[in-house]
Amino acid sequence: MPELPEVRAHAERLSAAFGGAVLDGFRPLSFTALKTAVPDPGRAIGHRLTAVTSRGKLLVLTVAEADDGPVHFVVHLMQGGRLRPDDKQSPKPRGGLARWRFDDGRALLLTEAGTDHKAGVWVRDGDRLAQEPLLALGPDADTVGQDELAAVVAAAPSMRLHGFLRDQHHLAGLGRRLANETCFVARLSPFALTSKLTAAETARLHDAIGVVVAEGLAFERGRDDMSSSKERPGHVHHRTGEPCDVCGDVVRAVEYSSYTVQYCAACQTGGKVLADNTTSRFLK
Repeated sequence: MPELPEVRAHAERLSAAFGGAVLDGFRPLSFTALKTAVPDPGRAIGHRLTAVTSRGKLLVLTVAEADDGPVHFVVHLMQGGRLRPDDKQSPKPRGGLARWRFDDGRALLLTEAGTDHKAGVWVRDGDRLAQEPLLALGPDADTVGQDELAAVVAAAPSMRLHGFLRDQHHLAGLGRRLANETCFVARLSPFALTSKLTAAETARLHDAIGVVVAEGLAFERGRDDMSSSKERPGHVHHRTGEPCDVCGDVVRAVEYSSYTVQYCAACQTGGKVLADNTTSRFLK
């Protein structure tokens, strides 16, 4: 799933390319695409796209409307969704979920690979941050100061660090890859309990979040389109069995049904190998 760096950099590209264009039409191409009934997306027709921004892993297309305030199209790409310029504008594009058409003849198309079609669009007016799907999000991970992060950690239920980092209610924008990379850069076990983090470890965690997000943004801003998961740089993510680029030890993994925790035992766990709790006890 695209994470904060990929989504933010893509929002910047879309805003630069389409900002100021007048929306001529919005059409859901799948009955699963539009997640809201009100307000009517037609309110945005005839008004300018003022900006494309991001919040966590979500894109926000804001269209100015003079009478009743702006209309926001909140787009969640989920795992396989992409929002790209639509040059062909085919009546039935493969994987097509929704299309925004502009009066200069250009269009944007939301697509999703596969058949699940979990990606979608929420239309919001008023305070978009006070409504789903943005309401429950924690602050964007790279905007949190060290003291604020310590407070977020303290307020959260005690949980393993990798799960804490992926939970969008605590911090928005980090997913599986950045959780792996943050734990590695912070030299912390992905299974460390948040309730037992010291002040020094929390400080390292804060710095590591800043590092991995900045590295991701630098990589994405050098591209013309959003990268795929395997293209994104990393120390441990997607590197199971390879030598650690810091110490030379092997990068190890704990496999789950929907994700993989990857880490370097020498750098992060004092040499202890982490075990899946379905087969044995966790080692911290």
